[in-house]
Amino acid sequence: MTNKELKKLTRAELLEMLLIQSREKQKLEEELAETRKQLSEKEIRIAESGSIAEAALKLSGVFEAAQRAADQYLENVKRTAEKEAAP
Repeated sequence: MTNKELKKLTRAELLEMLLIQSREKQKLEEELAETRKQLSEKEIRIAESGSIAEAALKLSGVFEAAQRAADQYLENVKRTAEKEAAP
C-alpha cells in the first residue's frame, strides 16, 4: 500500500490495520517460540543419542574384556586338567 493510499484511510481503518498487524505479530512470536522449543528438544535428543551410542561402545568394550577373561580362564582350566591327567 502506498503512502497516498494510507493517507486516504480513516483513523478507524488505520487502527484496524494496526490491530491486525499486532495479532499477526503475536501469532508469529508464538510460532517462533514453539519452533525454538522443538529445536531445543531435538538438539537434546541428538546429544543424548550420541551419549547412548558412546555408552554402548564402552559397554561393548566391557563385554569384550569379559569374554577375553572367560576365554583365558577356560584355557587355564584346560591346562590344569591336562597337567593333572598326565602321569
